[in-house]
Amino acid sequence: MSQYLFKNFGMLDPTRDEVLGDHEILVENQLIREIADRPIKAADAAVIDCGGRTLMPGLIDCHVHVVLSEVFIRQLENIPLTLMTARAMQAMRSMLDRGFTTVRDTGGADWGLKTAVDEGLIAGPRLFIAGRAIGPTGGHSDSRRRTDTAISCPCCSALAFSMGVADGETEVRKAVREEMRQGCNHVKIMMSGGVASPYDPLDSMQFSVGEVAAAVEEARAFGRYVCAHAYTPEAITRAAHAGVRTIEHGNLIDEPTAKLMAEKDMFLVANLVAYYAMKERAAEFGMNAEMLEKNDLVIEGGLRSLEICKRAGVPVAYGSDLLGPLQVDQSREFRIRSEVVSPLEIIRSATTIAAKVLRQEGKLGCLAPGAFADLIVVDGDPLRNIDLLGGQGDHIPLIMKDGALHKNTLN
Repeated sequence: MSQYLFKNFGMLDPTRDEVLGDHEILVENQLIREIADRPIKAADAAVIDCGGRTLMPGLIDCHVHVVLSEVFIRQLENIPLTLMTARAMQAMRSMLDRGFTTVRDTGGADWGLKTAVDEGLIAGPRLFIAGRAIGPTGGHSDSRRRTDTAISCPCCSALAFSMGVADGETEVRKAVREEMRQGCNHVKIMMSGGVASPYDPLDSMQFSVGEVAAAVEEARAFGRYVCAHAYTPEAITRAAHAGVRTIEHGNLIDEPTAKLMAEKDMFLVANLVAYYAMKERAAEFGMNAEMLEKNDLVIEGGLRSLEICKRAGVPVAYGSDLLGPLQVDQSREFRIRSEVVSPLEIIRSATTIAAKVLRQEGKLGCLAPGAFADLIVVDGDPLRNIDLLGGQGDHIPLIMKDGALHKNTLN
């Protein structure tokens, strides 16, 4: 049995509106055992003096792609699965170094990577996985060149491994059932065009009403849910009426569509940083002019989408959606959102709201007895300076995941 007793910190509990003083937290094995506003007796515990810093739950990123190591994703067809895995290991460790103790992969990561993290074979955040992202022929997940006629074998390249194509309700049902068989936590489907895919217009409507309904029915039958890549009001509306639970991106959402999402108890997973990073640096990594033109169409709507969803009462979770070398900007999302959203709201997007997306309320993204001991200590108060959560974890001297210390430079 391992115990850690945290003392001398300001407690940032995202369910409260301010940082609290004079508390102690006892961690036992993987869980938070006790939180008290008085001294906790634990003679065998290793004492960690936080030196007056802020202690808060580990961060959650609800939209990552740990295996997509190329900004111009076409280049992934030249990456074997061995190299893909090695790069994913590095990417996941870097995410944990930034204080993200949990991430939700929305296309690519499989049960093998998830198990390797769970078993402690590699360092990284706990993974919630979608397996291959699924879309129709010619859509955002169709990885072929125009000169290709056949779908590549998923054992041959990282690109084919990460994405799948299904047409018609029967194929969609089979594809979803296969992802369920592979241990996925959620199903990712494509509802509109994408920036990183070269041939589909951004406003194209992809999976049909019947195909979406089939995916939702199969996911629900397995106790899972569907998340949908969608930008436009038309695509979001189709997803909402078919029972999709979360919308990924949603940059072009309008007021009526946001109201519909609120009525359907849906979540938006926004990831604005991806568009800023692509606009600034994607060309140097091979992204072509057509893709960057699509990026320009959605970048302006990003901050507006947060304001629209806030007015409508749609919970917005934290996401980054960065590819390859751009993943260093993962924590920059905090700064971008601060232009229109308060620090506390942003922190909740990466803790309590994110935990609801994952269906892990009371276990992740919170400070509560019985929750997983995923904790970070911050040099200062993020409610006063959200930039403390930025960068590469420079202002986070302690990171604990699952009751084990990943980083501790306090002593």
